[in-house]
Amino acid sequence: MSIHLHRDLENLQRRVLSLASAVEQTVEKAIRALFDRDAWLARTLVESDTLIDLEENQIEEDCLKILALHQPVAVDLRRVASILKINTDLERMADLAVNIAERVVALAEGPEIPVPATFRNMTDVTNTMVRESLDAFVNLDGPLAKRVCRMDDEVDRCNREIIDFVSQFMKKSPENVDGGLQLFSAARHLERIADHATNIAEDVVYLVEGKIIRHHPEAIR
Repeated sequence: MSIHLHRDLENLQRRVLSLASAVEQTVEKAIRALFDRDAWLARTLVESDTLIDLEENQIEEDCLKILALHQPVAVDLRRVASILKINTDLERMADLAVNIAERVVALAEGPEIPVPATFRNMTDVTNTMVRESLDAFVNLDGPLAKRVCRMDDEVDRCNREIIDFVSQFMKKSPENVDGGLQLFSAARHLERIADHATNIAEDVVYLVEGKIIRHHPEAIR
């Protein structure tokens, strides 16, 4: 590896790790705002999304410059390709966290609605998936990445239970419909965040092992 390629890869790594940290904090704050009905915190998250979007654009440009200038091969090429995909997943996770924040603002303006215990479990598992997928990327930890992939089934199960709960809640009274829809949307956004964490974990496996495990559930067992 040339010294210039090494330098550019290290700079790229620092930038994407900084973005990952910002996105992780955004997801955590969105979840906290949801349970605390904290409209002020939710609004600050909505306003901060532009910075993450700009950083995502810059990281993509850096990746393309490395590909064009250095034409990396083997593990270096896998690294740049993985960061390109992880970068996109991080930005979308931040967008989904902002979507949750927007639901929080709407929920805070209406009557308080019951939140099922399953929702807390879902947020805990999703938070863990986000954190551990990024830890797996930092440490190039293939087994941890595969564990994150396996956790997605639990989030999907929780999401189905929440949908059933919200459906029954809305049937009790027309006044419950608006709040129920907001809660349903928040759960859907959480489920999508978990999907993106799974994508990152799958990319880590590709980076470490050179294997594409997406759509191959037997590969994570």
